[in-house]
Amino acid sequence: MLELASVSKHFGGLQVLQDVSFSVKQGSIFGLIGPNGAGKTTIVNLITGLINPSAGEIRFNGQNLHAVAAHNITQLGIARTFQNIRIFKEMSLLENVVVGMHRHLGYSPLSMLFKLNSFKHAEASAKQRALELLSWVRLDHKAQMLADNLSYGEQRKLELARALATEPKLLLLDEPVAGMNPAEKIELMEEIKNIRDRGFSIFMIEHDMRFVMELCDQIAVLNFGKIIAQGSPQEVRHNPQVIEAYLGKEEEV
Repeated sequence: MLELASVSKHFGGLQVLQDVSFSVKQGSIFGLIGPNGAGKTTIVNLITGLINPSAGEIRFNGQNLHAVAAHNITQLGIARTFQNIRIFKEMSLLENVVVGMHRHLGYSPLSMLFKLNSFKHAEASAKQRALELLSWVRLDHKAQMLADNLSYGEQRKLELARALATEPKLLLLDEPVAGMNPAEKIELMEEIKNIRDRGFSIFMIEHDMRFVMELCDQIAVLNFGKIIAQGSPQEVRHNPQVIEAYLGKEEEV
């Protein structure tokens, strides 16, 4: 579904990524991990078109994303959440999720202005779908609450529901459990598994090793802009380069 082929990125004289290659299979949960500053968020920004690679190709369902404008990436079926939460805090949870559906509503500005039947039917359908998505993250009982009144963990889950509202084929999660307590992490893990089981493919970047190891089907490890390991959680867990990147090299006595 998603393939990075020999992707590099530099900003002036600073080489952030070098010859990065990996692929994400449809219907899987793929994790990209690495220490802080390894280049993980740069990869997400490349995939979503916020920046362009200096070399290499990024392909989504066979299409090269290099020529696709950032605002058209969502139309191809890619949605993302952000490490820093970006929700509309003065809107209700329901309204936040409906906002994510704008390209699917299918009514004209004229029908909206005069509140014609096509507008009313589309709005009713959107609200029903929004409630369904909120139920996936266990927030449907707070649908009419202002988003600003949610806890930090609940705001992260609301952002996830809004991303799902775009009906993506691939969901990109940028450090989804950052700032969450252990109980919230366990709950979100189950919800992400359920989302995958509903037919979505998921690509996440995360620094919480335990969360990724328990959740992902395949993992790639990024360190200083290079992929140092790829494989199953079990393979990655015991890779000497990964252990060194996270724990440091043991000094010889």
